[in-house]
Amino acid sequence: MDTKRTSDDVVSDTHPGAPGGGQESGATTRELDGLYRRIALRLLPFLFLAYVINSIDRANISFAKLRMVDDLGLSNATYGLGASLFFVGYVLFEVPSNLYMQRVGARLTVMRIMILWGLITVATGFVNTPGQLYVLRFLLGVAEAGFFPCIILYLTYWFPAARRGRITSMFMLAVPASGLMSGPLAAWIMTAFDGTHGMQGWRVLFIYEGIPAVALGVAAWFLLPNGPQTADWLDTRERDLVTAAVAAEDERPDATVKGALRRVVTDGRVWLAGFVFFAMYAGFNVLAYWAPTLLHDLGVTDLTTIGLLTTLPSIGAVIGMLVAGRSSDRTMERRFHVAVPLTVSGICFAAMTLTSSNLLLSISLLTIAAMMCFGALPVFWTIPPSYLAKASAAGGIAFISSLGGVSAFVTPNIIGQIATRTGSMDNAMYFVAGILLVAGVVIVKGIPAAALGERRLRPTTNSDL
Repeated sequence: MDTKRTSDDVVSDTHPGAPGGGQESGATTRELDGLYRRIALRLLPFLFLAYVINSIDRANISFAKLRMVDDLGLSNATYGLGASLFFVGYVLFEVPSNLYMQRVGARLTVMRIMILWGLITVATGFVNTPGQLYVLRFLLGVAEAGFFPCIILYLTYWFPAARRGRITSMFMLAVPASGLMSGPLAAWIMTAFDGTHGMQGWRVLFIYEGIPAVALGVAAWFLLPNGPQTADWLDTRERDLVTAAVAAEDERPDATVKGALRRVVTDGRVWLAGFVFFAMYAGFNVLAYWAPTLLHDLGVTDLTTIGLLTTLPSIGAVIGMLVAGRSSDRTMERRFHVAVPLTVSGICFAAMTLTSSNLLLSISLLTIAAMMCFGALPVFWTIPPSYLAKASAAGGIAFISSLGGVSAFVTPNIIGQIATRTGSMDNAMYFVAGILLVAGVVIVKGIPAAALGERRLRPTTNSDL
């Protein structure tokens, strides 16, 4: 059989993006590439922007901390508690929110989440006591619960597994992109608008950064179809191609509600993936909530300088995510594309304890750590949908994400307590490094390659999408 096929060849059931069912779709590879590119260009800009705003609104407290601690009487430990209470609400409502999304659709779910979190972010600008801050951080977690797993699940409605590494990378670039913007933006708002409306700069920061989420929530109703079959910008044949390609991957014997519940609760791979995401979130928390503090401890006191320096790890994260997503899709290998970056990231966090007197080396290690940790993120999120049936995907993805939320609650408190009791971040860095190193081993040893289809999938074409 001739294995040399051009980009105009008809795609059959052996192609990872084929519509499946053992019958040829009649679509060429070039046609499918063009179709998926058009879908990505239609959906990703809005999803990307929404996730940018989500990341900014979640982490802006790390910059507000530099001024609000004195106004509200917060120590490192109480700040850590306030920052982490977000994730209590997030974890409690993550799975219910994602399951409810399957009933009402992505459009209504995203609209509800974004409007609520925007309003709560605005309200945070009016807090006067630590208790009020704690309540609003908890409510912010409740409001945002389900947003990230909703989008991860939503992407599986449109893109087959062999294309998800790059697509997920492009969506998750919003996290480092928000890092590039949030530091300079927060520093500018807190300085330029300090005293505006008779408020301190950190209060204005919350108010101004909460408004865009409300506006995007309204826009979601008009811009997001619930799935391919409700997208009026696709014709009937295109809808059928996309739907069939994804449906072919879900023809598994446990794709029922009863089987889905059993799979999520009893599948050890779900728990192992949850632990890996738990560990990854420990690294993310250092970058999101403590990077400004680390730079301040290194002797950088100017807000604008801190804001600019925090963009360097974000630049590294962008590079890591683009390279890892493309490499993983090209080779159709997932586990080591997660394990190796997590290991390197852990080593960098540990090494930072030896460079506390050298700003250049410290920011370099922080940038490499961000490049590796964030590089593993989009590849990691191609793994659970590869072995979860469609009916169990919503609960399974949300459950794994909620374990990350547990980490996001636990690790800021641990880091805050360590920093408060020892007066140093060194032991906290060792804790983060250790858990990342363990996660690197777990992802390789705990989830076999066969479970991810690494032996049967073939790389897609050279198309960017």
